[in-house]
Amino acid sequence: MTIPWLYFGLTLGISLLVSAFGFARVYYFVSVCYAGSIAAQSVVAALVFQDSISGWALLQVLLLFAYGVRLAGFLLLRARSPAYQKELAAIEARTAKVTEAQKRWIWFGVSLLFALLFLPALLALSAQEQGLAVASLPFGVAVMLAGLGLESWADWQKYRFKAANPTRFCDVELYRVVRCPNYLGEMLFWFGVWLSAVSAYQSALMWILTSIALVYMQLLMVGAARSVELKQDERYGARPDYQEYVRSVPILFPWLPVYSLRKLKFLVH
Repeated sequence: MTIPWLYFGLTLGISLLVSAFGFARVYYFVSVCYAGSIAAQSVVAALVFQDSISGWALLQVLLLFAYGVRLAGFLLLRARSPAYQKELAAIEARTAKVTEAQKRWIWFGVSLLFALLFLPALLALSAQEQGLAVASLPFGVAVMLAGLGLESWADWQKYRFKAANPTRFCDVELYRVVRCPNYLGEMLFWFGVWLSAVSAYQSALMWILTSIALVYMQLLMVGAARSVELKQDERYGARPDYQEYVRSVPILFPWLPVYSLRKLKFLVH
């Protein structure tokens, strides 16, 4: 089995098309364009492979579509929240000086990343079309489902909590177990996508392309958790209850007693 370059080119084209909305606002490239690209790739893949898609491969595409739609909905809902307006204004200010040339590089870079993230699903679909079994697919889909469920529930818990308590840090339900359960869910989801087709990786290039996207997303989520930590330190650092919270609740992995990422200065979100 080889990389289905024609199909990959199609998904990359879809990502480029959807991500073009980022030229309106730079932060769209990594928010609604990201969500929209994953959802759009899922729809196109389902149409292209409609004669052969079934079972676990179909469930995987549905999960990827659900992931994109859910994320887009959450981002749009959050943008309308009064509690998020100050942060949104700061993002607008930081990206105001990005040049058109820089925007074009960002556009291509994120579009390529989105296509690479989708590549394991494309490999699984291509293998199914050829009548080849992908033994790792059920395991990967199970991890995807767990990650999507965790991220969705964590986002909803925090949104609901902040709507009622806009000046307090969120430390309820999942946030009593780990301080960034939404980012943990994101990491699990994309690990599941990568894992789903691991038994179909039959060349070094397949391993490299799929792993680049996976590692990038894992580091991005660690960087995002560090960014949240720094922002919360600024807002709540003087509060004794917050200090007790960060000393007792791991920041990202409940099974790994790591309570701070402040020293990882190379991770910028």
